[in-house]
Amino acid sequence: MMMRTFIYTSALTIGWGVVVFAQTPDYVSPFLGAFEAGILCAQEPSGIREAPDTVAGTTHVIDTSPDFVNTGRVVPAVIGIGFGVRSGMGNVGQDGILMTVTHPPLEGSGVTQQSFMTSIGSSDEPGLTFYQFDEDYELALGEWRMTATTAGAPLYEVIFTVVPPAALPELAGACGYLDLLS
Repeated sequence: MMMRTFIYTSALTIGWGVVVFAQTPDYVSPFLGAFEAGILCAQEPSGIREAPDTVAGTTHVIDTSPDFVNTGRVVPAVIGIGFGVRSGMGNVGQDGILMTVTHPPLEGSGVTQQSFMTSIGSSDEPGLTFYQFDEDYELALGEWRMTATTAGAPLYEVIFTVVPPAALPELAGACGYLDLLS
C-alpha cells in the first residue's frame, strides 16, 4: 500500500507540473557567527576586482549589499539574477577568503570551476559574496557549488540548482529582467 501511495503521489506531482528538488544541507563552519544564502537581483557595480581564475577575469564590487529576493537554493537561469551567501565571523571579519564556484560546463569554454578572492564580514556586519549571471554562456543548468575556504579549511559550502526560467516563473521575473527578453 505504501509503494502504491508513493507512485500515486509521484504521478500527481509530475502531472501537475510541480517542480521538486532534493536539497543538500549547507555546510557552515562553527567559526561563522552569521550565515544566510539566497537569490538576489543584480546591483549596479561600483567597481571591478581582478579575478584571473574566472572566465570574465574580473568580479563586481558593490557598495550596498542587497536583500535576498528568495532564500531558496533553486535559481532561474536569467541574466541579472545572482545567488550567494551573506556571512560574518567574529568581531572583525576576514580578508583573503578563497571562493571556489563549481558548476556545469559553460557554453563555449567548457569551464566547470572558477575561483576568486573575497572577504567575510563581521558577525554584526556580514559581507556578501555572490555569483551573478551577466552573459548567456553562464546560464548553465544544474548544480552550482560555492565553497569558501581559508588556509585550506572550509568556512561554508552551499549548493544552488539552476533551472530553466519556466520552472520558476515568479522568481524568474522577480527582478524584472525576464521582461527584457520578451
